[in-house]
Amino acid sequence: MQAVHRFLAILLADLRERTRSLRFWIVLAGVMVGSWACFPPPSAHYLTVSLVDGQRGAYSSAWIGMVLGMEFCTLLSLIGFYLVRGTLARDIDTRVWQLLVATPMTRGAYLLAKWASHMVIFGIIISVGLSVGLVAQWVRAEDTAFNLFELVKPVLVLSLPGLAITSMFAVWFDLVPWLRRTIGNVLFFIVWVTLTSTSLAQLDAPHANEVWTSDPNGMTVVARDFQRIREQQTGKPQEKGFSVGNQVIDHPPILFEWKAWHVRPMDALGRLLWLLGAMAGVLLAAPFLDWAAARGTAAAAKNVAGAGLRLAWLDKAMAPFARGLFGTLVIAELRLVLRQRRYGWWLLALVAWGVQAFSAEKGMVMAMMLAWLLPLDVFARGVLRERDTGTGGLMFTAAGITWRLLATRFAVAAILAVGLALPGMLRLLASHPEGALAAVAIAASISVWGLAVGAICRNPRPFELLLLGTVYVGIQGADIFDMSRDPATTALWHSLFLLPAAALLFWAWPRLARR
Repeated sequence: MQAVHRFLAILLADLRERTRSLRFWIVLAGVMVGSWACFPPPSAHYLTVSLVDGQRGAYSSAWIGMVLGMEFCTLLSLIGFYLVRGTLARDIDTRVWQLLVATPMTRGAYLLAKWASHMVIFGIIISVGLSVGLVAQWVRAEDTAFNLFELVKPVLVLSLPGLAITSMFAVWFDLVPWLRRTIGNVLFFIVWVTLTSTSLAQLDAPHANEVWTSDPNGMTVVARDFQRIREQQTGKPQEKGFSVGNQVIDHPPILFEWKAWHVRPMDALGRLLWLLGAMAGVLLAAPFLDWAAARGTAAAAKNVAGAGLRLAWLDKAMAPFARGLFGTLVIAELRLVLRQRRYGWWLLALVAWGVQAFSAEKGMVMAMMLAWLLPLDVFARGVLRERDTGTGGLMFTAAGITWRLLATRFAVAAILAVGLALPGMLRLLASHPEGALAAVAIAASISVWGLAVGAICRNPRPFELLLLGTVYVGIQGADIFDMSRDPATTALWHSLFLLPAAALLFWAWPRLARR
C-alpha cells in the first residue's frame, strides 16, 4: 500500500507542476478550438476525417468519438510528445533524483509513475476534446442520440495505445543524455513520420484484413472496418482508405450512418498488446536510470563541447571579421555556437553542402531545407540562453546590452542559415536569381521567427516542432519553401511575415530579459 502511495505522490506532484503553468491552460484552450473545428457544418467546404469522395459519417456519438480518436492517435501522438516530455530530465537536472533514490520506491515504479503522469495529461486533453464533441453533436443535430460508450470506445481502442507509445518515448528521450535537447526532438519527429508512414503502407498489404496486431495507431483496423461497413451499407465494393487532416471538397459531404463501431475481440487484444508493450518499454529503462542520472545535462554539454574546442581553425577563420564592438560580439557568439558542435554535425553539414553543389535542382532544394534543421537549437534556444544558464542577472547589467545582444543572436542565426545553404544559394544566383532572393528571405524568416517564438513561449519546443513540420510539408511538395517554381511569391510572403515576427520579438524580448 505504501508503494501505491509513493507512486501516486510522484504522479500528483507532476500533475500539479504541469497544471500550474499558463501554457497548460493555453493548450487546453487550443484543444477546445481544434476539437470544434473537427466537426464542420455540411455547408463548409472541408472535412477533417473522411473516406474517399468526401464521405463522412453523420455526427452521431460513435462518429464523433471516431473522429476525435483518429485525430488524437495521429496529431496528439506527435504534439503530445513535446508537451509532456521534460519531467524526468528536470528531476535529473535539479538533483531531485538524489532524494528519490533514498526512498524505498523502485526504479521501475518511479519511471512508471512518470509515464502515468504523461498519460493523465493526455487523458485530460482527451476529456476536453470529447466534451467539445458532445456539444458539437448537439449543435449540428444530425444525430441527437447520445451514447457515452460509443463516444469513448474509439479513443480507448485507437488513441490510448498510440499515446502510451508516445509516453514511453518521452521517458526514454528524457533518460538518454544526448536525446534530452533539440536532437531528441528532431529524432522523435523522424520516428513519428516513420511509424506513420509504415502504418499507412500496411493498408495495401496482401493480408492487412487478417492482421490483428495492427500498428501503434490502429490505422489498419480503422481502414478495414470503414471499408467493410461501407460495403455492407452500399452493397458495392469500396476503396480502402481515409483522410485525416484538412480535406477541401467542392460539394456537400456524402453522409452515411455510423451508429456504432464493433471491434473484433482479436483487434482489441492487439491494441492491448501495444499498451502493455509501452509499459514494458518503460520498465526496460529502469536499469539505465542510475547511469543516466549520473550523466546530467551539464556533464553531457561539457563532453559535447570538447569536440569543438579542438577546431582551432575557427579562430583563424573568424579573426578578420572581429572588428568593432558589434562584430567582436557576433564572432564571439558564433565561436561559442560552433565549438559546441559534434563531429557528426560537421559531417552532416558537409554532406548537405555536397548535395546542394552537385545534385539536381530538386535534390538541391531538399538539401537546403534539411540543412536549415542543423542549427535548429540556435534558432529555437538563442533567446533562452541566459535563462537556461542563469547568467541573465550578470549579462544584462551592461549598458545597452539588451538590444545589442538580440541583434547578435539574430546575426548568428542568419549567418548559420545562409552559410549552411550557401552552395544552393550560389547555384540559384547563377540560374534563378529570384530563387536566391527567396532563399535569403527564408533564412531571415526562420531566424526571426525562431527568436520570436522562443521569446514568447519561453520554451524551444514550439518552434522546433513548427520548423520540423514546415520542412516536412516542404519536402512533400508544399510551396512554403518554394525556390524554383515561383520564388518571387515565396520571397514576398516570407518578407511580409518578417514584420509580425519582428514586432512580436521586439515586444517579448525586453520582458524576457528583465526576468
